[in-house]
Amino acid sequence: MAAIVLQNLAKSYGGQVVLDGITLDLHKGEKAGLIGANGSGKTTLFKLMVGLEQPDHGTLTISGGTTIGYLPQEPDLPQGARLIDAVAEVFDQHRGIEAQLSELSHQISEAHGTPEEAALFEKYDRLRARFEAAGGYDYEIRMREVLGGLGFSPDEYAQPVAQLSGGQKCRAALARLLLSDADFLLLDEPTNHLDIDATRWLEKYLAAYHGGALIISHDRYLLDRVVGKIIELEDHGATVYPTNYTNYAQAKRIRQLQAVREYEKQSEWLAHQRDYISRVKYAKDSAKQARGRQKYLDRMEAEGKVLKKPKGAASRLKLNFGDEARGGEMVVRCELAGKAYGDVVLIRGLDFEMTRGEKVGIIGPNGVGKTTLLRMLLGQTPPTEGKVRLFENLTVGYYDQEHRDLDGSLSVLEAVRQIRPEVSEAEARSFLALFLFRGDSVFKRVGSLSGGEQSRVLLARLVWQSPQVLILDEPTNHLDIPAREALEEALTLFPGSILMVSHDRYFLDRIAERLLVLPERGRHELVTGNWSAYAELLAKREAAARAEKERLRSESRPTAGQGHADRRTEGHSAGTRSVAKSRSKYAVKRIEELESRIIACESRMKELETAFADAGMMKDAAKSKQLHEEYHGLRSELENLNTEWEAAIDAQA
Repeated sequence: MAAIVLQNLAKSYGGQVVLDGITLDLHKGEKAGLIGANGSGKTTLFKLMVGLEQPDHGTLTISGGTTIGYLPQEPDLPQGARLIDAVAEVFDQHRGIEAQLSELSHQISEAHGTPEEAALFEKYDRLRARFEAAGGYDYEIRMREVLGGLGFSPDEYAQPVAQLSGGQKCRAALARLLLSDADFLLLDEPTNHLDIDATRWLEKYLAAYHGGALIISHDRYLLDRVVGKIIELEDHGATVYPTNYTNYAQAKRIRQLQAVREYEKQSEWLAHQRDYISRVKYAKDSAKQARGRQKYLDRMEAEGKVLKKPKGAASRLKLNFGDEARGGEMVVRCELAGKAYGDVVLIRGLDFEMTRGEKVGIIGPNGVGKTTLLRMLLGQTPPTEGKVRLFENLTVGYYDQEHRDLDGSLSVLEAVRQIRPEVSEAEARSFLALFLFRGDSVFKRVGSLSGGEQSRVLLARLVWQSPQVLILDEPTNHLDIPAREALEEALTLFPGSILMVSHDRYFLDRIAERLLVLPERGRHELVTGNWSAYAELLAKREAAARAEKERLRSESRPTAGQGHADRRTEGHSAGTRSVAKSRSKYAVKRIEELESRIIACESRMKELETAFADAGMMKDAAKSKQLHEEYHGLRSELENLNTEWEAAIDAQA
């Protein structure tokens, strides 16, 4: 059943058509990707679907009762709230029911022995059943799970929204939306500001999400793993491909080749007909036939049967880094290199070399020092220990993700001619056309450009440097998919060395031959192969870790419902002692202490659950409230104890 239906939808701004004739069906539970070049109308379509914009004509129908959740690129969060409170607002209904249950407990106590007591008990039971059906007190656990998955640590929960960075605000807004339990999600670039770990978590969450989703994304890995339908906006219209991104890309190439062949075949036929008409239209014996053919051609044109020249290649970014001037064999060398800011250690003991022609990707969570490492290599910041060397006499092209190399006061033309001032304006304009800057757009000020346009200016400057080494910091940020693919094609052919920081796994798969992984501050790992090779390695490690954790859990973890002595015997004898040889005495003692506290928490919670079921307890509102507060506190403490216990087991395994 369709949740959202669009019929012949159209939207223009100032006479410029953005969308025209959009007809789509989006079904309940369906996950679809919305793609298209920057400026093709993707965000406009979302705004039409949530009522922030009104169509010029056409209809949009949302089936009764369907709730829509919308994640804009620029989220709006309550500035005066703490992070945890801003996210928890989606559970106001749960909190409201909690408050009602507390109030009903008080009323039941007041109405003891009166005719109203039975009715209040019945109301309390219905409300409690509704609360438990909606997830009950589990909403707090869900909230922390989502915040953790999106990269927030518990230390950040109390941080005021006003003090969050732009990226943190986007992640907080995404957390709110995922927890809203909407029937259909509209996600506008949800992976912006997410590192690879958070993006992998989001993929799993969306794949398992009960509702539907329409996702604007340039993350082709996510589009492969989550969606079953691709909707492409092009030439103001929409084309639907019932598949994931990789299969769509293949089908699109085949469709384009077929369109080119059909256009060329028809063009050849039309040229033949027109040539014949021009030659015989005045001949007595053939003039009638010529007029008949001309009428047929006119009718074809009037009915729209004359094919237009297929678009695509003409509007693609064109990159060519040229031939590399041969340099030395060694490009980069790090010898026990480290970088710290005060007590915060980002990089420690890094031994790493890169030789001529190698293409190496640097990956890791946000804040582990990836950009800092690039800046150390470029000599922009010194190491605090060890040695870092980018070998001399190399022409280095650097792509700064913050675009700090660009002077916002210059025009596009001036910014590019800075690199090659000897080149004429005409030649520079021809060159910029390869980067989709045509006509008067070359005179735009760099500071007024979008992020994607500024990225194209930076790439143009890089190409004109004819570098031997490319150092790239998130080069695909702000680029749409066609531009990313053009960049990948150019880098694949680039004969020089490339050292690149990226969260784009599709990009890493196509370019990287080795990976320098910074999994956390102060740690590093070198992996041979691209992202897929590392993902396979991660999957094996995660499976082994789960198996080991389950083994240790079954051997040493106390189970709910057993007596204190029984659990001590099973937990310690079967588990702790079996691995005691590989643990320090302190570690074993700490695990035993945690297990004892877990046992005590679970026992007390079981007592409280029994007390809650006692009808007499409901008559004492103050006591009921006190016990509920104790229960919430114990549940939170138990969650923390379990996390600490698992960490202790993992550390000693």
